[in-house]
Amino acid sequence: MRMLCASTLIGEFFVIGFAGLVAMKDPDLAMGTVWTVCGILMAVSVLLCGLLSRPAGVWLGWALQGALVLSGFFVPVMFVLGACFAGLWWASIHFGRKIDEAKARWAEQAAAEPEAA
Repeated sequence: MRMLCASTLIGEFFVIGFAGLVAMKDPDLAMGTVWTVCGILMAVSVLLCGLLSRPAGVWLGWALQGALVLSGFFVPVMFVLGACFAGLWWASIHFGRKIDEAKARWAEQAAAEPEAA
């Protein structure tokens, strides 16, 4: 699960950066504010990769997904991209757990089989 979730978070790192470039063109938004918020979110997305082994890391990832969707109020395309990444986050968790369970079953089967001489 960690590998799939980390891949999603790294993809979000780049999307947040590109959203910052788009938001920078909005005359109503201060460039310093845009890059402060984007920088914090980019750092959080990378730091969450290290927290994925803990349950809090997954929940913080959901919070990041919500923040990406809500950023659509400033950069409208982020409603769509945020929803896409929220779907990818769900899929990473769902299918990642299934993969982890399958790996555990295979390891148990391999350990139970007598070694061939």
